[in-house]
Amino acid sequence: MTTVLISGASVAGPALAWWLRRHGFRPTVVERAPALRDGGYKVDIRGAALAVIDRMGLRGQVERHDTGMRSARFVDSAGAQLATMDAALFGGREGDDAEIMRGDLARILADVTREVEYLFDDSIATLTPSADRVEVSFERGPRRTFDLVIGADGLHSNVRRLAFGPESAHLRPLGHHIAIFTVPAEFGEERVELMHPTPGRTVGVYRTSGAPDARAMFIFPSPEGASGHRDVAGRKALLAEAFAGVGWQVPRLLDAMWKASDFYFDSMSQARMDRWSTGRVALVGDAAYGPSPASGQGTSLSLVGAYVLATSLAAAAGDPVAGFADYERRMRSFVEANQSLAERNLKGMVLGSAAQIRFQTLMLRLMPHLPGRERMIRRVTEPIRRAATAITLPDTPEPRGA
Repeated sequence: MTTVLISGASVAGPALAWWLRRHGFRPTVVERAPALRDGGYKVDIRGAALAVIDRMGLRGQVERHDTGMRSARFVDSAGAQLATMDAALFGGREGDDAEIMRGDLARILADVTREVEYLFDDSIATLTPSADRVEVSFERGPRRTFDLVIGADGLHSNVRRLAFGPESAHLRPLGHHIAIFTVPAEFGEERVELMHPTPGRTVGVYRTSGAPDARAMFIFPSPEGASGHRDVAGRKALLAEAFAGVGWQVPRLLDAMWKASDFYFDSMSQARMDRWSTGRVALVGDAAYGPSPASGQGTSLSLVGAYVLATSLAAAAGDPVAGFADYERRMRSFVEANQSLAERNLKGMVLGSAAQIRFQTLMLRLMPHLPGRERMIRRVTEPIRRAATAITLPDTPEPRGA
């Protein structure tokens, strides 16, 4: 039986473990965090990724955790409404996608992989590959040997660093940073995303259906010295500095930030690599081709990538040369199509001037009254739909030993 070590227990890792186990492999998942990571932002599952969820038999569970978001409401510094935008426009939701909190999806995937071995509170320290195996030393646990090692450990992948070199050679910054954290429910409006755009910066707050709290999101130009602030307090200080003087609820949100235990702060960057495998080591999800939050497709790429990688390895009877080559061949154009959404989307998420903000809100106010509104919405969302379906999923081989 082919043994596979998977680094990362967010979305790509457990999804890959589920499919590998179905095909007779023996996966083990190692996760640096001491327990399953909760929280996070809402994520979309679109097109081919939703087909993967269907093939896993998880559509019902995903739909039960749907965020139920109805609209986005744009407000000025005093909180007065500037414009509204329904979910069909800002999410591209036309019946072929779902929206769920990342933490809810992670729990669903963890629940269906209970029989998989999970090693929490540990991380890979070294990889020593040979012709027929990979010897792995861990930060805490004993040294072990596996047939294959897969990095599903995010944009700042440890496996990628060990197997492919420094991350600076593989990450492409998009010039902006993003911060996300939980805030009290009083800041949000249930099933509505409140957006406050200012030149060069955007703040959003939303509360999903029935949620006991809300999420705040800040997008802004990448600050100088951001990479030097590894500690949470330093990153919070950078965010507070970047949004000093901004109106609306921002001062109160920044006050709440200091108490947030789930503070996320990172550059909006893409993983760009010429190859996603070397020998018996490969990458999947954000570690290989993270498209950045601006694309809205990171989760979908992770789900599809996990399915295709497992299917390719199963078809190759565990042979990494043939399996990894087939995985890359099938995924490359799909990845490129979805990564291309990021810069296009970012231009609409963060506007450079007050004049651009006025024009955007004017068009949003006019849209409900314009003839051909549905056609206009389809034109805006068509690039998202096209990218989300830009792959023909391979058939699922019958379960068998590997």
